[in-house]
Amino acid sequence: MRRSIVVCALCMLFSRSVSAAGAPAPLALPPDSPRWELEGQAKVVEHQGRKSLFLDGGAAVVKDLDFRDGVIDLDVSTPATRGFFGIEFRISDEGATAEYVYLRQHKSGAPDAMQYTPVLNTGFNWQLYNGPGFTGAVDIPKDVWFHVRLEVTGAQARLFVKDMEKPALVMDDLKSGNQKGQLALNVLIGETYFSNIEVRQTPDAGWERHWPPMPADALTRWSLSPAFDALARDLERPLSATESAAMTWQDVEAEPPGLVPINRYRPSPHPRVTFANDFSKRLDPQPGMKIVYARTTITSDRDAVRKLSLGYSDDVSVFLNGKILYRGRSAQNFRDPAFLGIVSSDDDAVYLPLKKGKNELVLALSELGGGWGFICRLGPPR
Repeated sequence: MRRSIVVCALCMLFSRSVSAAGAPAPLALPPDSPRWELEGQAKVVEHQGRKSLFLDGGAAVVKDLDFRDGVIDLDVSTPATRGFFGIEFRISDEGATAEYVYLRQHKSGAPDAMQYTPVLNTGFNWQLYNGPGFTGAVDIPKDVWFHVRLEVTGAQARLFVKDMEKPALVMDDLKSGNQKGQLALNVLIGETYFSNIEVRQTPDAGWERHWPPMPADALTRWSLSPAFDALARDLERPLSATESAAMTWQDVEAEPPGLVPINRYRPSPHPRVTFANDFSKRLDPQPGMKIVYARTTITSDRDAVRKLSLGYSDDVSVFLNGKILYRGRSAQNFRDPAFLGIVSSDDDAVYLPLKKGKNELVLALSELGGGWGFICRLGPPR
């Protein structure tokens, strides 16, 4: 994923040549192919008897790619104890949006040893998209060659690791929205080697989304403000009527199961998170943090208290009818040093004292990393 997406990746060019039988010929990409564009810590080396692409905080990108459906085969060897390596595909021309599937050496055997995330407006969204279809367990061999295959078909993909008969991860609904683009190898950190890279184009499959169910109690209709510098605003103060009227609001619909991925609509900030390696700094202001306000209207037939189930990444203030009810932070490493900040509507709850008629609910949401978004469900009157 290019540097603009955080750490760019290897882009494999898809051959447009067609065999006599009508199927595109596989495209072999040797490590020293002139079609590679190497970025960051990336070079051609010998490793364990093979000419290999070495990446460690870098990418190998192939030029002139327009990839939709196909199969990517490659061998991987990594001596790193910790790292993130994988394949990025359907990368947009500007490099801001893509699909990315990667493995974590330090999580070998764990439930999140591998993960798929869409890249939206340069932001990884692994906190928003998690669980079945996004994460999975796999054993990652250390410092030996093993085979990896990625099959991309329409709005679905499958990742195979070592075992080419059974997929290790089934991505049942690709989320970026890109139907074609570049292809890349991406190593965020961790010494990783690639060889025997081959891309085979397959006929375009039908584009069929497999959305999860939308809960009946999900709040789905929202308006988003522009993004502001979070450190320049009082995050516990509600918007005044004048401020709200002066803003340009964008109407959006939550996607099943009620998620509003703000990164889909606003460029992702990349703040310098000071508490990532120092838990004592978790209450410090975080330089570069941005804030977006999200508002919706709740109509009640009487005065009532209703439970708002809330998941968010990474900071939120909850305002009802111009009064603050709640302030929270659910960022990675914040609640404890191993906390991941995965978003679910079961994360937190706020009880809303609704008045009869229309009520304005406003969320002030800030991002520190891992995906900018929220999900809300409204319980019955109590």
